[in-house]
Amino acid sequence: MRSELFDALPDGTDVHRWILERDGVRVRVLTYGGILQSVEAPDREGAVTSVALGFDDLAGYLAHPEPYLGALVGRYANRIAGGRFELDGRPHQLARNDGPNSLHGGERGFDKRVWDAEPAGEHALRLTLVSPDGEEGFPGRLAVTATYALEEGGVLRLSYEAVTDAPTVVNLTNHTYWNLGGASSGSAVGGHELRIAAGKVTAVDAHLIPAGAPQDVDGTRFDFRESRKVGAGYDHNYVLDKGVTTAAEEIAELHDPASGRVLTIATTEPGIQLYTSDGFDETLPFAPGDGIALETQHFPDSPNRPDFPSTVLRPGEVYRSQTVYGFGVRA
Repeated sequence: MRSELFDALPDGTDVHRWILERDGVRVRVLTYGGILQSVEAPDREGAVTSVALGFDDLAGYLAHPEPYLGALVGRYANRIAGGRFELDGRPHQLARNDGPNSLHGGERGFDKRVWDAEPAGEHALRLTLVSPDGEEGFPGRLAVTATYALEEGGVLRLSYEAVTDAPTVVNLTNHTYWNLGGASSGSAVGGHELRIAAGKVTAVDAHLIPAGAPQDVDGTRFDFRESRKVGAGYDHNYVLDKGVTTAAEEIAELHDPASGRVLTIATTEPGIQLYTSDGFDETLPFAPGDGIALETQHFPDSPNRPDFPSTVLRPGEVYRSQTVYGFGVRA
């Protein structure tokens, strides 16, 4: 593992890039936004390329923050309706940066912060950040640690921990867009096959806020319980059959028949957001459908939905979450 100066923000703050490499997989991580800039893995012929969408320079991330390419997202991944929630009888108003809603932590979420970084072993990087009380409207001083570990076999494990000094809500995820044919190979949704171990999906309203109880996927276009081509038009949270677990369990597989690459995803989280990058526009070097985001998470708008798994964190508790990405090939 090694680090290098990547660039600097307009205010002069340095941004470093850390490079982890093990068993044929190479990962590049930026201290800006905890971004997975690239994840290189071989195809069935042994050709290596990045399978994660990213920009070559910092200017790209600064000019195009909205897709959250590869970013560590928080304090609250996904949407909170009206940018508002109540906790212990106290209302909290957040920044509304997605129409009427709060999205991915607000105007300046964790994806736009420079994290402190240090080695956590020969093949692991530890990122730390402190979010002060009231930042983006969230209560409590939140101290966050994210560890990116490249394990034996080129398995990438992302581990998150957080503690607070006042009751708050937390929901962290990684927002990488995957294209197993290669980041610059064109459409992923047109050829990739996906399996998700989820029998329900959270139906949403026009603003992508969960509406009503989760719905069965049986007989609908949301059914990925058996692997099939992805297609376009998805920005939905899947309710994983396993629920919340203390150890990461495999819940999804993405396969590109053309290259043979296979991505497996295991997590402790109860949900996964499938987003087929339909919102990509002409200002980006990628077209709609070029990447598939699979964001392990708690459900959107959970602070306003007592029927959903809780995202509340209290003093004395430790928020813990893990997601594991495995890379392989199929003949």
